[in-house]
Amino acid sequence: MISTKGRYALRIMLDLAEHDCEVYLPLREIAQRQNISEKYLEIIIKILVQARFVQGLRGKGGGYRLVRDPHTYTVGSILKLTEGSLAPVACLECSPNTCERSQLCKTLPMWQKLDQMIDEYFEGITLADLMNSSIDGNDYSI
Repeated sequence: MISTKGRYALRIMLDLAEHDCEVYLPLREIAQRQNISEKYLEIIIKILVQARFVQGLRGKGGGYRLVRDPHTYTVGSILKLTEGSLAPVACLECSPNTCERSQLCKTLPMWQKLDQMIDEYFEGITLADLMNSSIDGNDYSI
């Protein structure tokens, strides 16, 4: 299950993507638009800044902005950053698989396939796709 941290990180990134990438947006404004606690967003934005997904500027006229074009950020990269792993079962969180039952597990191939499907799906959606979802008919609502 994707936590609020992952979902809110996507909302922050999408909010920044929908605005002029040259302008720094105050976190307070993002929090108000997204109806999310500013304190909680501070925790998430710190993760995004440390990973160099967003850039922050302190002081008057400060705030946050994307570092790259929205086409270069995938939903998968944002969720993996905030969630750690998107693996459907614990034994797939580490590579190589260290589960003592992996050689005998008849369900492992099914979990591996699901893990691959999740990864390919989320890595195939960019912030730009989310911004344009109403245009191309795809519904990537978050």
